[in-house]
Formats: sequence, structure tokens, C-alpha cells
Amino acid sequence: MALDLGAARIGVAVSDGRRRVASPYEVLARTGDEASDNQAIARLVEEVGATTVVVGLPVQLDGRVGTAAAAALAVVDRLRADLGARLGVEVVTADERLSTVEAHRRRVEQLRARDAARRGGRGGRAGTPGRSAGRRPVVDHVAAAVFLQSWLDRSLPDPTLPDPTLPDPTWPDPS
Repeated sequence: MALDLGAARIGVAVSDGRRRVASPYEVLARTGDEASDNQAIARLVEEVGATTVVVGLPVQLDGRVGTAAAAALAVVDRLRADLGARLGVEVVTADERLSTVEAHRRRVEQLRARDAARRGGRGGRAGTPGRSAGRRPVVDHVAAAVFLQSWLDRSLPDPTLPDPTLPDPTWPDPS
């Protein structure tokens, strides 16, 4: 499970059981009370059966830890203490640079494709789809899926290497 910690919302994404594909899951509204927010996160961890929580770390473009990343690390420490102790869940961080930008790009593409399909394949509408009267589409859960997928891709074993849990076919059968 991944968390994109924002000031007003927490984007949540999950992966399939084999840890191959990340998907947007839910957006939690921040309550202003971290204990309540952490309880909501714990409920989701139990609901989806997560064993690892990947928290997005908003490092600066040059890789430095700024104010936002320092605040996220403080939350991570508290989540580790809470979720680790109560549920035995590992809490790790992942670089989330540009994940929100990528999430907005995907949303625009999705809306353009939908509009083109509605028009029988004749182009999309002018302007930026999904934004009306200054409303920003909620993409926090999509951003969480973006960095979760990146984390999963880096965490997966190399498929070209033999599976260490299977017997080595080059060794003679011990029986």
C-alpha cells in the first residue's frame, strides 16, 4: 500500500498480491488530527491486507530533503511506531518527485480519450479536460500509484535470474 501525504488529503494506492501492479485505491481527507488520520490508515492497511506501507517522500528536484520531506519523515517515524507495533507492517519511503505531475498528465490523457470516444473519434475538446471553474481534479491516489509502481519495479527480483526458492536445475537430484 502507498500513501501520498498531502496537507489536505492522503492518496492511497495498492498493489496486487504478487506486488506487480499498482492501482489507485482511495483518497482520505485529512482531519487535522494525526491520530485520527493514522487510525484511518490502519483500517485501510487491515482492509487490504497490506504488509508494507510505502510513503511518498517529497524530496526536492536536486534530491535534497526540504521542509516537506522532513515533515513526511516525521510522519513516517510515527507510522512505523504505530503500524509496526500494532499490525506488524513495515513502513518505508519512496521518492515521489514528479508523481503528481505524472498523475495529472495521465488524467488529462484519460479525459481526452474519453471525450474523443464520445465524439466518435473526432478529437478532444480545447483547453484542459477535467478542470472547470478552477477546480483541480483529485489525483492524490493516482500519484500514490505512480510512485508505488516505481517502488515495486525496483523491488522485484530480476526475472532473468533463477528463482532462489526453486531447486537449481544444474545440480544433480539429491534423491
